[in-house]
Amino acid sequence: MQEKKRLVVATGNAHKLREIAEIFTDFEVVSQKEMGFDEDVEETGTTFAENALIKARAAAKALDCIALADDSGLCVDALGGAPGVYSARYCGYHGDDKKNRDLLLQNMQGKTDRRAHFTSAVALVYPDGKEIVVEGKTYGNILHEEQGDGGFGYDCIFESEDLKKSFGLAAAEEKNAVSHRFRALQALLEKWKEA
Repeated sequence: MQEKKRLVVATGNAHKLREIAEIFTDFEVVSQKEMGFDEDVEETGTTFAENALIKARAAAKALDCIALADDSGLCVDALGGAPGVYSARYCGYHGDDKKNRDLLLQNMQGKTDRRAHFTSAVALVYPDGKEIVVEGKTYGNILHEEQGDGGFGYDCIFESEDLKKSFGLAAAEEKNAVSHRFRALQALLEKWKEA
């Protein structure tokens, strides 16, 4: 039996890791931390693609292997695309999902245009410097209040156009079938097969 190729994912997020492993079934999907690279790479890019590349390049270089990274966030039309690349630290610091949602809902008060989309950029970087970058999007609207407690981040205030309900009310399988990350990973798989 042929041994699976290893794909290192530049993330500490177990949810992302599982989602990626479900799509890249021909690979042994492992986190960069499992491989001994635990550096917190600073995301200085101004786009999702730039940030994904920064993380994937760092892991590929440090571990001398193929590395994959994702950068994603919520873009709201009425807020000029904000919070965008600052989605995880919209409230001023990293990782407080509730404060991020509260600030977004506050900034949306009085706005009739509620359109928004999640974007995921996925970068695949080879040790020899070859790079593949793709994006996936999923569209919907910002709700006036939280609905459901599933998912994470902005899920409970984002009503999916595909599902006609908030990601917070959706089962993981439902969300994953239409999510921005799933669409980006599928696009990457197609592009990778062609390469």
